[in-house]
Amino acid sequence: MGADAVASVLTAGSRPGEPAAAAAYALFAVVSVVLAVIDVRHHRLPDVVVLPATASGVVLLSLAAAATGRPQRAAEVALGAAGAFAACLLLHLARPGAFGGGDVKLAGLVGAHLGWWGLEVVASGIGVGFLAAGVAAVGVLAARGRGVDLPLGPFLLGGAWAQILARAG
Repeated sequence: MGADAVASVLTAGSRPGEPAAAAAYALFAVVSVVLAVIDVRHHRLPDVVVLPATASGVVLLSLAAAATGRPQRAAEVALGAAGAFAACLLLHLARPGAFGGGDVKLAGLVGAHLGWWGLEVVASGIGVGFLAAGVAAVGVLAARGRGVDLPLGPFLLGGAWAQILARAG
């Protein structure tokens, strides 16, 4: 994993029928950095970034699925987005103070991009993000950082990219 995996994801367009997938992941890479920085600084994940990025990702990945003759991938992209959104919405409703609405919408964005690789990757990517956030929270508590709010967004994005790069490499 590393630079070769990143290059593999972002040059998917060199394979016939996959320029839309390359565009989707290039956009997701840029949006991931933007959202992580905003969430760390302001504890917000603005709809003006998340919602268009989700729609663009679903459309581009669906086009790539159609162009490559793999319509099941389009279904997995849609199911990944909807499933991750729904699962995180349930968590938000159960514990609204611990899990924000922006994180719920971000889960849809992450789920769409992980869905390209399969529904099991959606679950593992979200799981890795939550696990990393939990480890960080334990570290903050061990350092006596009570009352510190950790943004979940960077961890969800990190979990997604860990899974994407693991599959691309």
